[in-house]
Amino acid sequence: MYIDTHSHLYGEEFAADREEVIRRAKKARVEKIILPDIDSQTRSQMLELCDIYPDLLFPLIGLHPTSVQAEYKTELRKLEAQLGARKYYGIGECGIDLYWDKTYLKEQVKVFEYQLGIARELNLPVIIHARESLEVIFTSLKKYPYLKGIFHCFSGNINQAEQAIDRGFLLGIGGVVTFKNTQLDKVLLKTGLFSLVLETDSPYLAPVPYRGKRNESSYIPLIAQKIADILQEDIKKIEKITTQNAMNLFTLHPENASNLQYE
Repeated sequence: MYIDTHSHLYGEEFAADREEVIRRAKKARVEKIILPDIDSQTRSQMLELCDIYPDLLFPLIGLHPTSVQAEYKTELRKLEAQLGARKYYGIGECGIDLYWDKTYLKEQVKVFEYQLGIARELNLPVIIHARESLEVIFTSLKKYPYLKGIFHCFSGNINQAEQAIDRGFLLGIGGVVTFKNTQLDKVLLKTGLFSLVLETDSPYLAPVPYRGKRNESSYIPLIAQKIADILQEDIKKIEKITTQNAMNLFTLHPENASNLQYE
């Protein structure tokens, strides 16, 4: 099976045909989908959807960097109130975004490091959004060693990829790997397969031949095939190793179910 480690399936982009999207994902053998949190405005929709499909969808909790505004402390209080309410499989999506707006950079750093602290305290993986901010991210991670997680939609160079892997993180590879202007092929040839997981970031960043259209989890095999082509490996190997990486990171193994609960 495949695992999509990053989908916003609860978004309004899927309101009209969400059940069909899920059916297509299952038909493509995408049997587990990780749902990163954004903020309090969409959290209830995410959790309600996870309750409908508990064997397919697995929620994270976090505050997305583009949702960090002047009232970020209110958002963090709402996040804190949720921590003991149910099972979450990781912290995120969190991080720093310097692409859209740098107005709240200091606040983004504070919120990111706060969430790193939660991840360390609860021994949960952290899913990092690092758009044009990898070096700032690395500076924050120095304060929180021994964490694990995913650099979501990794877009850095070979040196940055090696830094992320050396810190114990996996690289989230999605539709961008199929784009003509990507440099990810060079990164993958250097880092290899064993530090990768697959993701869509749906509804965004659909792979070729669907680039520019809404993305969905059923496109995961297209991403896997492109990685297989780059690394000259059998796609079954890509499927097996990336799935195992995701299973281990999010503790999705049935025999380890007791480890998924909060103390």
